[in-house]
Amino acid sequence: MLRLLVLCLLLVNGLYFAWTERVFPAWGPQQQTEPQRLQGQIKPESLHLLTAQELLQWETAAAAGKSSACLQAGPFEEAQASSLRAALAAVLPPGSWTLSNTAEPARWIVYMGKYASPEALAKKRAELASLNLRFEPLTDPALQWGVSLGGFATQAAADAALAGLSQRGVRTARVLQERAQPSRIMLRLPAADGALQARLSELQTALAGKAFVACK
Repeated sequence: MLRLLVLCLLLVNGLYFAWTERVFPAWGPQQQTEPQRLQGQIKPESLHLLTAQELLQWETAAAAGKSSACLQAGPFEEAQASSLRAALAAVLPPGSWTLSNTAEPARWIVYMGKYASPEALAKKRAELASLNLRFEPLTDPALQWGVSLGGFATQAAADAALAGLSQRGVRTARVLQERAQPSRIMLRLPAADGALQARLSELQTALAGKAFVACK
């Protein structure tokens, strides 16, 4: 019985060897060498081998199409935001932009002035410099020809600073609110890809002169 089993195994192995080596040309696996592979190609003329430069250009274009950035513009008044909202709905796909309220922090300053002339202002600045006091530029045109001795987020902090300055010889300074806490509307594009950024020029009129910058 064991001898018969061995003979069967030898017979099977012999047949398999003959099949794989194509001992009989009409019987055996399909050859995977040339020219059979060439004959099996489908539309070989459509193949194009990329050069190194073409490959680099393709990779750069693909990366540019996938990359995205967060952009924002503003702030806008309520009336500006209404017209901008309509323009956004017409130009950009839904969900690609948001308009949200944001409040700028209020600001108080310790202020001296206004002075009658540039000469008087220069004289006051020289006096402050002699006391080793620093002053900063003013952003509100209505307060020009004056001097700011510091900006503060709260009125209490500005009052405390004024008290300290009084002990150093400053007599005519006072606390003013340089900027209130207005509510403004900001436009944000959280994920602006290349295709979306290419359409932003269509919003130029609705943006009222505001430019897109990277999100903070």
